[in-house]
Amino acid sequence: MHPNDPRLRSFVDVKPGSDFPIQNLPYGVVSTAHHPSPRVCVAIGDHVLDLAALQAAKLLDLPEGVFAQGSINVFMALGPNLWRSTRARISALLRQDNAELRDDAELRAKALLPMHQVKLHLPLRVEGFTDFYSSKEHATNVGTMFRDKTNPLLPNWLHIPIGYNGRASTVVVSGTQIHRPRGQLKPPSAALPSFGPCKRLDFELEIGVVVGQSSAMGSMLTEAQAEEMIFGFTLLNDWSARDIQQWEYVPLGPFQAKAFATSISPWIVTREALEPFRVAGPVQDPAPLPYLQQKGANNYDMALEVALRTPAMQQPARISATNFKYMYWSSVQQLVHHASSGCAMSVGDLFGSGTVSGPEKDQLGSLLELSWNGSEPVQLPGGETRGFLEDGDSLMMRGWCQGDGYRVGFGEVEGTVLAAE
Repeated sequence: MHPNDPRLRSFVDVKPGSDFPIQNLPYGVVSTAHHPSPRVCVAIGDHVLDLAALQAAKLLDLPEGVFAQGSINVFMALGPNLWRSTRARISALLRQDNAELRDDAELRAKALLPMHQVKLHLPLRVEGFTDFYSSKEHATNVGTMFRDKTNPLLPNWLHIPIGYNGRASTVVVSGTQIHRPRGQLKPPSAALPSFGPCKRLDFELEIGVVVGQSSAMGSMLTEAQAEEMIFGFTLLNDWSARDIQQWEYVPLGPFQAKAFATSISPWIVTREALEPFRVAGPVQDPAPLPYLQQKGANNYDMALEVALRTPAMQQPARISATNFKYMYWSSVQQLVHHASSGCAMSVGDLFGSGTVSGPEKDQLGSLLELSWNGSEPVQLPGGETRGFLEDGDSLMMRGWCQGDGYRVGFGEVEGTVLAAE
């Protein structure tokens, strides 16, 4: 049976609605108090499966030490054929009708750990971070607010995946607290800029694309080559300081407004696990130039939600629910375009999809849009409102693809805003 088969069941108990059934098996990195060295694992139900322990027990046939690592980079470098065969082997070991691991109590005690007992780390060593701007709805909303209500998209937007190179050094794992950034601020009413804490702190709901293979400097990629280079996907929050951005972005684009923090979930869901959820993206009109044209359906039917909890709230409240299928430019097109100039890709490169916004008011992927630049504050339970994030606010994002009796989920990416240092 293929690892994606909806009929598969694991001997590990997986609750209905879990993000991590046997059809998922996302990769992460964990440590424990008794074993503080980080190593690679997969999630299954409410447990993690220590792949370094399985390899030490000779149940996984891979180069020595591949999973005894603080990132998945060494494994990703082995290539797509080994990604597929390893996932198939892990799936087989977890099946309810396979006794190899199920009936080995000693190995299960070493390798199968309750998730609440482990520490989750950043799952990859990020070599480079590029953030794109690929939702037509988001770009239209931002252009309407700040540029031209009658012609909100810049002339290049429908022809090229717009992006900028961000900072790999400030990509952090879910749960990391985020200090409010400082920077130059110049509201329209001020004659000169000042320096101080950001006053319009925002989130951006995005999907992170993890590149698992390198490409040579000077080369280009086909659609098929780019697809094979993508290892998997993760949730991504590209925190944004809108007032810093508004002053600095002309003429070269975002810089300090987005360099201070990018949060990702601890789990990387493989491209193969998402295969059943492929869908065609929006019709691209005008047709892209030939090197960007797609034959395959490279979008995904992936539900996404954002919740906000203020210090006064006991429970987070959902403020947005959208879908990754709305993205105008696909992850494959982003990778093809990124390499088209001859730019070399590296194992561990991370792409941000760009803010994921849908066509409806409750499907918008940033407070900038949800509050229309603060003019229509979001109403929260208990009477509070938010135009932008305040100190003490916690932001949570979740995402999943719904299968036949199971879901392939990403867990959660969470961050709490602290006052500027």
